[in-house]
Amino acid sequence: MAEFTIQIPDELAQRLEPLQNRLPELLWRLLDVVNLPITIQPTVNPETTNIPAVYQEVIDFLIKGPKPEEIINFKVSFQSQTRLQELLEKNRSATLSQMELAELDVYEQLEQMMSLLKARAYSAIS
Repeated sequence: MAEFTIQIPDELAQRLEPLQNRLPELLWRLLDVVNLPITIQPTVNPETTNIPAVYQEVIDFLIKGPKPEEIINFKVSFQSQTRLQELLEKNRSATLSQMELAELDVYEQLEQMMSLLKARAYSAIS
């Protein structure tokens, strides 16, 4: 296995620390999302635990190959929306644990990704 060293801001390092055992998996997923050409196949266990439910929910939606209209109309489940509200409230009251902060980061990343997908879907049907 290769070792890769990068310099990142301290704030980003703090945010990535709870996810450090999942960084290879997350990098593979990022490459898949931006559709970069890849010559090596990932060795990620699809049955990975510790994946927030909302992440799995979005993956399950995308694996079905939704049409642009379905992407535009996609919303996470009520349970995921409720969990996000709980995390945001804890964040406002400064009572988030490190794991909850990492989970909130997942929501933020998924929101950004879905916004990009929806923008692309809109352009596809225009």
